[in-house]
Formats: sequence, C-alpha cells, structure tokens
Amino acid sequence: MAQQRGVNSLQFNQDQSCFCCAMETGVRIYNVEPLMEKGHLDHEQVGSVALCSMLHRSNLLAIVGGGVNPKFSEISGRFWRTKLHCVRQGQTESAGDKVLVWDDAQESRDPKDKLALEFTFTKPVLAVRMRHDKIIIVLKNRIYVYSFPDNPVKLFEFDTRDNPKGLCDLCPSLEKQLLVFPGHKCGSLQLVDLSNTKPGTSSAPFTINAHQSEIACVALNQPGSVAASASRKGTLIRLFDTTTRDKLVELRRGTDPATLYCINFSHDSSFLCASSDKGTVHIFALKDTKLNRRSALARVGKVGPVIGQYVDSQWSLASFTVPAECACICAFGKNTSKNVNSVIAICVDGTFHKYVFTPDGNCNREAFDVYLDICDDDDF
Repeated sequence: MAQQRGVNSLQFNQDQSCFCCAMETGVRIYNVEPLMEKGHLDHEQVGSVALCSMLHRSNLLAIVGGGVNPKFSEISGRFWRTKLHCVRQGQTESAGDKVLVWDDAQESRDPKDKLALEFTFTKPVLAVRMRHDKIIIVLKNRIYVYSFPDNPVKLFEFDTRDNPKGLCDLCPSLEKQLLVFPGHKCGSLQLVDLSNTKPGTSSAPFTINAHQSEIACVALNQPGSVAASASRKGTLIRLFDTTTRDKLVELRRGTDPATLYCINFSHDSSFLCASSDKGTVHIFALKDTKLNRRSALARVGKVGPVIGQYVDSQWSLASFTVPAECACICAFGKNTSKNVNSVIAICVDGTFHKYVFTPDGNCNREAFDVYLDICDDDDF
C-alpha cells in the first residue's frame, strides 16, 4: 500500500471487527464499530513497522519491522536466546525478514518481555496470516505453515510463482483449514486443505485456472466454501466453489484497467465488496445475483463471443467513492436492519468511511472520521 501519513499497511482481523495499522511510528489497533482506538505500540517499543496481523481479538499480534527506522533486529537480537522461542530458516539481521509475535498478556512494559515468538528468514516477509492453531508466513516464492502458538513447528512449505505482494488468504473457520494463494501457472489459484495434508510433506495443492493474466487479489469467504480473485487487469472478479473448482459467477468492476486493493465477503456471503485505485468501492450481490446491474446490451439478444462475455457480466448493485489512488481496505459492517447493510472502507490517508446500502442499490454515507486523530492513552 502506498504510504500516507506514515501508514505502511492496514489489515482487518478475521471477523473484520477490528483493524491494525502498521506505521512509521509503531502499531495502532482499532475497533471498527464503534470506531475507537483499542491500543497502540509506540516507536520506542517496536520502531517502524511494515506489517501487522491480529489473531481475532486476542492478546497476540504478529509484527514485521520495516520502514524508515525498524527496531526488530535490535530488540530480538539482544535476548532471543534466553526469552523467545525461535524458528529460523537461515541467518539474517534484517528487520523485514523477521516475524515477531507480541503477547500483550505479559504485564511488563518492557518490550523484550512481551515478544513471545520469533520467525526468521533469509528473504523479506511479505504477508502474515493467523488462525487459532496455525501461522502462515509468505515470502516472494515460498509459503511456510507453522503450528501456533505453543512451541511452533514447521508443518508445510509450498513453493510458489513470484508473489511480490504476498497474496494469500486463510479460512478462519474451525471446520475448514483452507489456504489459497497464486498458482505456478499465470492466472491460476492454488488451494490447500491443511487438515488433509500430512505434516512435513509438500502435497500438491489443487489448482483453479482463474484468469489469463497474473493474480492481483484473492479472498475466501468465512466458511471457506468460495474463493474470489481478480487479475492485474482488475476489470473482473471471479468466484469459484472451493470443493468442485467450478466458476460460480463473474462480476465486472469496470471496463478500464485498475489495481484492486481488497476483496471481502459479507459474514453470511450474501454480498462482496472490492476497492481499487480508481477510488471506488463496489458492492455486489452474491445470494441474489438478480440484484446486480446488467449491461443494457443484455436485452438485445444473441451477440458475438467477445461482446457476449461483456454482456453476460454482472455489474455492482451499489458503489461509493473514497480518495482516488488512496489505497484502502474494505469490509462489511454490522447490519442495521434486514434490508439495510453497511460497508466500511479504511484508507491509508487516515480516513474512515461507512456507507449503508439497500438491495435496490441506494447507497449513502453514514459516517466519516479520521482514525489517526483518535487517541487512546493506554498501551496495547
């Protein structure tokens, strides 16, 4: 994400009730509804941070140092042999090559007493995902899966196509341990059920040929039954059944190329939202796809194969705008009534946007705030 106001990256927790903000000045944790700062780690504690990832609303936070003044090499290097449980894949001294797990249950205010785990690699860490029993760490060409949080052991590792954005998603469901990431073939997705793969093996994931160009964004719904993806072209979002691998629906964001920042499902998988560098957040219906808009050409009748693909696409039922070319993440908020839903957009410029929409496509702003101006005097 493009850095603005010192924000290096943003990420929701597993149920989108909180989000964490990795900054040049440390880490901030926010509750989404109502919007409030739940805690922070300041620069003296953790230095500048490139990535952070929450485990639900628990006391555990995974942090990757980065930015102008990272501190993790200094912090962990001083005492890891006596305090931290370490997992090492080679030797390195770079802050961006380490994942440190912060445990807020430790009462000490000394940073070294709150760092419970360290994972060290020879190459930069691009993404981290967690569930209650596993932590996933993504490098440019490899994904590592460890048991978590007690005495971590490497369970799996998967070689991948070049994945410079660290794209992956992990199903948080207790019933399904599904992991999705870009496949070896251009435009493909790989899916792995971690519960059906024998630890220590490199069982081949099954593949979905999703797009013709490189994957740019990927997401799973809460139960892990549906995967959504977009390519670098950014005009189409395709949804696939994770069991049968069948394409379920094709959603059209627009006709001009765009960089998608985020795709997210509603909690019951009835809707999907997506944000891009066009400054528009699109909302699509999944449960009742008749709510989505169609091209006027759809009423014309039979057309050629190329135009037919365009005509058959479903367009968003509603949309709203945020600052153009300002990276943002989006998710669904709490339902205010049966026929009124909401979408939250969190932008790297420090702004918070909440819009409500109805099945007929009406979409109106309900709240706006600057989350970086909200302060909490307590540490995380």
